[in-house]
Amino acid sequence: MRIEIDDLSRPAVHALLQEHLDNMFELSPPEQVFALDLSKLKVPEITVWTAWRDLDLLGCGALKELSSTHGEIKSMRTPAAARRQGAGRAILWHIIGVARSRNYDTLSLETGSHPAFGAAHHLYRDHGFVVSGPFGDYLADPHSVFMQLRLT
Repeated sequence: MRIEIDDLSRPAVHALLQEHLDNMFELSPPEQVFALDLSKLKVPEITVWTAWRDLDLLGCGALKELSSTHGEIKSMRTPAAARRQGAGRAILWHIIGVARSRNYDTLSLETGSHPAFGAAHHLYRDHGFVVSGPFGDYLADPHSVFMQLRLT
């Protein structure tokens, strides 16, 4: 498996990000969907990585710089056909490593509270994330779970 910075130009990546967005709107009220579309991922403060096995896209994830010491995980997704192959764990581990190399103190994320997010919650807990309160511009809401990892 190779993980690379993605320029968001490939159709397979577009399809995966659209699958992610569509699924978020299926599971959460529209006003509580914080997943980013393609245009909102193409900003300087966000780096997107994709995982590949040969020509097969195994997943994606992004890191948004909130400040010089605080990052946010965005757009973590593995296609249904590629789940349980370790891509999500590999991308998350990669993002944590980049956050450490950037000297962030904290890595945060917002995810859904619907039972379908259970595997994601488990993945984040396995990597040391704990449930926290809202951060940045987020507000407390029963449809959101906020988690953070202290890096220092």
